[in-house]
Amino acid sequence: MTTSDPTVQPVPASVADWVDAADTTLSNPKRAVIALGSNLGNRLETLQGAVDALEDTPGVRVNAVSPVYETEPWGVEPGTQPSYFNAVVLVRTTLPPGSLLERAHAVEEAFERVRDERWGPRTLDVDIVAYQGILSDDPSLTLPHPRVHERAFVLAPWHDIDPAAEVPGHGPVAELLDEVPGQGVERRADLELRLPE
Repeated sequence: MTTSDPTVQPVPASVADWVDAADTTLSNPKRAVIALGSNLGNRLETLQGAVDALEDTPGVRVNAVSPVYETEPWGVEPGTQPSYFNAVVLVRTTLPPGSLLERAHAVEEAFERVRDERWGPRTLDVDIVAYQGILSDDPSLTLPHPRVHERAFVLAPWHDIDPAAEVPGHGPVAELLDEVPGQGVERRADLELRLPE
């Protein structure tokens, strides 16, 4: 005689239907490239939290996470801010660009991002770098991200996970990376972000 485990409950049909419906939300997904940066607090933990939060977003699946780079702050006097940890993630999403941007801002706010000065220190920066090759000069979301083609701290990690990538309107990431100075960008082989399971 076998006794059934009382902790094991059948999955209600409504839950099974909901899961099946969620799986179909990624039919016809778009590819997006998202850059992450942090120079306050536990920078690595913050970047991992951002990766996990993106993966937890309905309609978003994280496909690849770059190595971590340490970068001198952009646009400020050297030594006036802590260095950044930067990474890039590739996602598939059914969210339109505006909704993905709203989610990026929500993730920043969850990590207490403060927007009080341009190029100021920040707990977390979540930027949509490119979305399915779209070119847009919409001031609320310019695509690709302005100046991305000049920023080694985005191009280097992006190239690591997608060597054939192109910045729409600017050309291959590999060629753009060759044209920009190192800008104090150093790959941190001792640090790693996990791809959500």
